[in-house]
Amino acid sequence: MGKGGGCFPSKKQQPTVASDQAVTAERNAPLPTEEKIEGSEEVVEPAGPPVVETKLKIFIVFYSMYGHVESLAKQMKKGVDGTEGVEGVLCRVAETLPSDVLEKMHAPPKDPSIPEISAAELVEADGLLFGFPTRYGCMAAQMKAFFDSTGQLWREQKLAGKPAGFFVSTGAQGGGQETTAWTAITQLTHHGMLFVPIGYTFGAGMFKMDEIRGGSPYGAGVFAGDGTRQPSEAELSLAEYQGKYMASIVKKLVQT
Repeated sequence: MGKGGGCFPSKKQQPTVASDQAVTAERNAPLPTEEKIEGSEEVVEPAGPPVVETKLKIFIVFYSMYGHVESLAKQMKKGVDGTEGVEGVLCRVAETLPSDVLEKMHAPPKDPSIPEISAAELVEADGLLFGFPTRYGCMAAQMKAFFDSTGQLWREQKLAGKPAGFFVSTGAQGGGQETTAWTAITQLTHHGMLFVPIGYTFGAGMFKMDEIRGGSPYGAGVFAGDGTRQPSEAELSLAEYQGKYMASIVKKLVQT
């Protein structure tokens, strides 16, 4: 005990018990928030690539010397394009006659906006419609030459399972509206393709007898006569329907 009898705690000694209120206040203190820097912008994640709708493609492949088959082909494309999710693509096969011969036959020039197709391009189609004029009840030589060029596709069976149909042009009522399509089926058979006729699905229009009309259950058709007769409204309507019908079949096959 020092002088004066007083007792003082050591300066190094600290209190060992904290106040209950101080502890509670510390625990309940709000967490610090991140200070927003002036001028900073919110980070936005970049948007993904736009979704591009891929349409099914039906190639409308034809040969036309005087424009009758081409008229049906263009009308057929309207029917295909009018079906949601399906697009018609017009293509012509190569001409085999020399230009001087075509001139003597008074054949009009070809539409330059419609490209020629190669055999290898057929594999890109989801469905095919082939159009051609008749030559003695069979397809014209130009279309036959095109089919003859598909040997590599046949060897590898690249076209097997693809749906296909026909449309034709003849000079007269007995000129081969049915046989021209019927004799062409052999081309599809060897490739393993699926022949899609329209049957009588066109309804009452298939039974009208009040006017001359091309077409049959095998497919749309036109009577060219001596070359001056153009497709009638009935013939064009059937062609447009065939395009629409083929588009519906292609969609069903893809969805199954």
